[in-house]
Amino acid sequence: MSQHNQPTVAVITPTGLHPARLPFLEELYESIRAQEEGSWEWIIAPNGPRVDPDVVPSAITRDPRVSVITRPGPGPAPARNTALNHVRAPRVAFVDDDDRIPPLSLAMRNEHAIATGLRWVAGRSADWYPESGSLSTWVCPTPVGQHAAGDVWTYWPSPEASKPPLGHCMLLTDTRLAQAVGHGGLHKGEDYSFLMGVCARSAGELLPDVVYHRRVHAGRWTAEDAYRDQAEFDARTHAWLKGRAERELLAESTF
Repeated sequence: MSQHNQPTVAVITPTGLHPARLPFLEELYESIRAQEEGSWEWIIAPNGPRVDPDVVPSAITRDPRVSVITRPGPGPAPARNTALNHVRAPRVAFVDDDDRIPPLSLAMRNEHAIATGLRWVAGRSADWYPESGSLSTWVCPTPVGQHAAGDVWTYWPSPEASKPPLGHCMLLTDTRLAQAVGHGGLHKGEDYSFLMGVCARSAGELLPDVVYHRRVHAGRWTAEDAYRDQAEFDARTHAWLKGRAERELLAESTF
């Protein structure tokens, strides 16, 4: 492949390809097409024992920048990790199949990463209400600005108190760093572990601009009453301990 066609940013989307979410997937595609960062690749990662990749809308699969990498097994964690095997771009972002990204999302973070040499750059996330078109920005516990490796963990007092102080979909990450950290094999909350690993191993920066629109709708998995169960709490605890351990090991390695 020529250098001209080499993507600069990859987007990875795990999906169960549920019929009700296929229109969301098409909306996500339109938001990626609208990116001012024109040199991108999109890796769709269908997962589940009965997933049928042929149901991905043809308007999406006709685009040569799109790859569909099917893993016939359950869970977004292995789907995300398998998709990382196919990334050609030097930086990667993760976007869920029911969300979207605003037009400057990729370019803003990618250009800042190039200019600063940082291995991760994040922006703010906003809850998006499609019926009204309104957005509500999440003011996360992690403050805007640059953060040394391991410092993001310090804004997370305990796993009992909350989820992590930054969202993994807010990140644009050096591909090698993403591959080094991975998403573990957790049933849920694998994104917590990924976030803590990325922010622990390298310095980065949170920009004040919104780069992610999180769709608010009744079918969100995380909105279900059963989502906050023991497995989700265990995932938060695992990520919190991982962040602490990474920070402590980094401090010890400086002596």
